[in-house]
Amino acid sequence: MKLKKIKVKNFRLLRDFQMDMEDDLSLVIGKNNCGKTSLIAVMQKFIGDRSIVKDFSCDDFNIDFQKFLKAVVESAVDPEKVFMGISLKLFIEYSEKDDLSNISDLLLDLDPANKIVVLTYELVLSEDNLKQFRADYLAYQVERIVKLDEKLVLDPEGDAAANELIKKLKAQKKSALFFEFFKANLHQYFKPKRKILWYDLATGTEVEDNFMDITDEKIKLDKLINLRVISARRDVSNKETDKTLSVLSSKYYEKRENLKVGEEAIKRFRDTLTDTDDQLDGVYELLFEKVIEKVDKFGGIRHGDSVIKIISTLQQRNLLSGNTTVMYDHNSEHALPENYNGLGYMNLIGMIFEIEVLLTDFRKEQFPDEKPADINLLFIEEPEAHTHPQMQYVFIKNIRNILIDASLGMDGGGTPFNLQTIITTHSSHIAAESRFNDIKYFTKNGLNHVIAKNLQDLEKEYEKDGESENFKFLKQYLTLNRAELFFADKAIFIEGDTERILLPAMMKKIDQEHPDNPLLSQNISIVEVGAYSHIFEKFIHFIGVKSLIISDLDAGKKIMDDGKEKTVKCALNDPDVSVTTNASLKYFHRGQTSITYYLKLTTEYKILRKKLKAGIPRWVSNRAGSLLMVYQVSETNQGGSVYHPRSFEDAFFHHNRQFIVDNKDNFKSLKNIKYLGDATKSSYELAESCVGSKPSFAIEVLLNSKEDGHKKEFANWETPEYIKEGLLWIKKK
Repeated sequence: MKLKKIKVKNFRLLRDFQMDMEDDLSLVIGKNNCGKTSLIAVMQKFIGDRSIVKDFSCDDFNIDFQKFLKAVVESAVDPEKVFMGISLKLFIEYSEKDDLSNISDLLLDLDPANKIVVLTYELVLSEDNLKQFRADYLAYQVERIVKLDEKLVLDPEGDAAANELIKKLKAQKKSALFFEFFKANLHQYFKPKRKILWYDLATGTEVEDNFMDITDEKIKLDKLINLRVISARRDVSNKETDKTLSVLSSKYYEKRENLKVGEEAIKRFRDTLTDTDDQLDGVYELLFEKVIEKVDKFGGIRHGDSVIKIISTLQQRNLLSGNTTVMYDHNSEHALPENYNGLGYMNLIGMIFEIEVLLTDFRKEQFPDEKPADINLLFIEEPEAHTHPQMQYVFIKNIRNILIDASLGMDGGGTPFNLQTIITTHSSHIAAESRFNDIKYFTKNGLNHVIAKNLQDLEKEYEKDGESENFKFLKQYLTLNRAELFFADKAIFIEGDTERILLPAMMKKIDQEHPDNPLLSQNISIVEVGAYSHIFEKFIHFIGVKSLIISDLDAGKKIMDDGKEKTVKCALNDPDVSVTTNASLKYFHRGQTSITYYLKLTTEYKILRKKLKAGIPRWVSNRAGSLLMVYQVSETNQGGSVYHPRSFEDAFFHHNRQFIVDNKDNFKSLKNIKYLGDATKSSYELAESCVGSKPSFAIEVLLNSKEDGHKKEFANWETPEYIKEGLLWIKKK
């Protein structure tokens, strides 16, 4: 039995949300404030081990829904077939091999082919309660307005500014009346419900009007679903007085104290209470052997970084819950207290202890007469807290196998049980080390709405267009280099080494000239893609972030060679120039090769948006688009010379020839230095003949950069115009 899908309505950012679940591990990623914590919260409030509907507050309702509710209550018209409340739907799939004793009473469709049960939790405003809500609120509104009018009185002879302030205050108070009333009386009108919805196998959707109300039925749903959460707000510190891991070791012991599993260790523990602490140390080693082995799998860079042992610190001859201390096994002679090590290790080891405690709960080991729930859900929120990248890699590499082994009963726990884990993270390192098919990408679709995307669906898009190899390349590239793209607010895709090295300096120059909303303070990911930005286009559309592609015009001309026509590169002022050879430009502009077409495009026509054209998704010019592709434009340098470059290097030479001449002795990578002083040599010829190594050239530009008298950095050279064009666009919110 598996949870296959989760749907949420009107809870915080989850206005109309759904997420597919993987059978073992689902990794939820996304930027800050994109609904990851909201998903955990709504499930805890409805089905957590301490779930209580009274925990819902008016702030839990989606803001758009709150506005809609206000409009409905203040009007005399009831909405038709609009769900009024918060809902959580769990799509459960069972098989013939499952024990159906806990779900049999929830089956609506006896068709053996239909193996989906839609379990729904609601906090809902019924039609009758809406009418009562409206009547009570209107009475409250009248009463409060009378009191406000009595309290906030305009003085006809008073100060005009003071009277204006009173008017504004009164208007603010009146506009807030609905939310005051809603906050104070939420649970008087919104009531909890539990339902089983009919699942239409033909359409693959639930039917809202066909359901079984189980609100008042004595069905123990905790036997069907067991939810546990390891919160991001873990109580981990390295203060002298803190013994977080030691407290967790006590909890672990308490869970296992009365179990048959490991009873020999427990018995020895009790029998040895009257002996010395040294004897107890050996017993603890046996008692905690399994969990310590798991901790060791998450070891650091150096051997022994996460080797721990648990020693006895009995002060009396009786058993107390606080009488164990976790020590780091520093070497054969010294063991150090837990707070001597970093927060990262404490967090990681603490999580493993917590997981072990929760696995014991899932197995129902303390209740021999009970079976594990049919579906066990484990949420681990932001495991990367306090940990460096290497530890994050190690965590995600090991956690899947540990949880799978536990669910299969292969970790010494004995009892197999069905376990599905959801890990939420902001870590690009964890995302990079994960299986792509496990990833659920959360992104905002508007101010108050979040959607979840499966990376599997992105793969299908590539496969549908016969681009499986492109997806394979993308997957490898993101894994090895740029998983932070998933967490960026904006992205810049560049072609070469020169741009990669110089772009941060160019961004700094833009920020100095235009200090509002500085580029270097924004969450922008810079990605080097060579001439293959078109391979990333589906990914760019998938993640939906504002993106800039800095490309090259790559002008060329047609020539005949041995009776065959071929294209060779040339300068823009070549009389035979006719085409671009840039694959990405041609891809994003529907195969256009004419150089004239690109020369005519202004910035607003370079902004692109993906739309369906004749049923086929294509990139088209659209001012509201979120992708801008820039390339070289006609530029006038400080000497008044007009020139149209074809690449970054000749654009840079056009603007900064004198800067390079003045520092030529420091540009060790340049060839044919004599050409620099030859006025007959064009920028195109200098770029072709003088640049020996592009990365070295870019580094030498930085090494020879200087401040001006106003402390502005990189002041002695200019940024090419087309790059300014792109940076100023992506700088905007």
